Amino acid sequence: MTRPAWKSLLARPEPLLLPCAHDALSARLIEGAGFKAYSIGGFPLIGARYALPDIGLVGLGEMSAGVRDIVAASCLPVMVDGDDGYGDVKNVTRTIQRYEEIGASAIFIEDQKSPKRCGHMAGKDVIDTETMVTKIKAAVVARNNPDTFLIARTDARAIFGLDEALDRAERYLRAGADGIFIEAPQSEAELERIGRALKGVPQLANMLEGGRTPVLKPAELYRLGFSMIAYPTTLIFRVAHTVEKALSELKAGTLNLENEGVSFEQFKDITRFSEWQAVEDRSAVQEIRPRVPKASGEKP
Repeated sequence: MTRPAWKSLLARPEPLLLPCAHDALSARLIEGAGFKAYSIGGFPLIGARYALPDIGLVGLGEMSAGVRDIVAASCLPVMVDGDDGYGDVKNVTRTIQRYEEIGASAIFIEDQKSPKRCGHMAGKDVIDTETMVTKIKAAVVARNNPDTFLIARTDARAIFGLDEALDRAERYLRAGADGIFIEAPQSEAELERIGRALKGVPQLANMLEGGRTPVLKPAELYRLGFSMIAYPTTLIFRVAHTVEKALSELKAGTLNLENEGVSFEQFKDITRFSEWQAVEDRSAVQEIRPRVPKASGEKP
């Protein structure tokens, strides 16, 4: 399966919108909706697959198992959350190579101190800049595909302020990162300053409902300098709400089936039932009826 290179997507004169898939079905729906690419984030994947919070409870093996299933369901280019690389430079190397093998087009790693957590939660900390620089350099060397797009994320804004986050971003770019993700700016003015300070650099804005960053429209973020816009919680929050609502109605005996979900036929289309039916039809063996022996004396 050949997916467009990430840089070719960023060359378009428009923001690259990245809804976040939490499972294979959501990835399939994102593709069906006509998006150019999507992302896989730790927060929704861990929540959907393991019913756990994003606070460093899941390692590379568990994460990559989920990523593998999601990527297999869609032909779109995908950006994968590499967390903190799950250790030192050798772990970063394995993380990059594992996600490349699975089919990631872009990967970001962050400078959080283990155990890491969602970037919009309190209680996180960051490693020193030099250690993160060595991780980025290891990630660059680890790439087997030169088109793999490496994004360096810094969570330093919450701990040391925006000046430190911008300084780190510059260092990470010099270390070889292709793009920058400054997590959790706290105002539109901060978003504007980040976009201006790193003008011309591919930058990611993270639009998390209820998070620390104001949710702006894509056109406004693109004007400020953000070429990639991720929506990490939009789908998973709505899915959780819909499931809770349906369960509440089931329990109360008031389930409303009218226009509350896709139809049986629509779900068959989403899961590509007709394609698998065609496989069965092509492989069907015509029934061969056994020859009945002729009775004695019967003319042939």
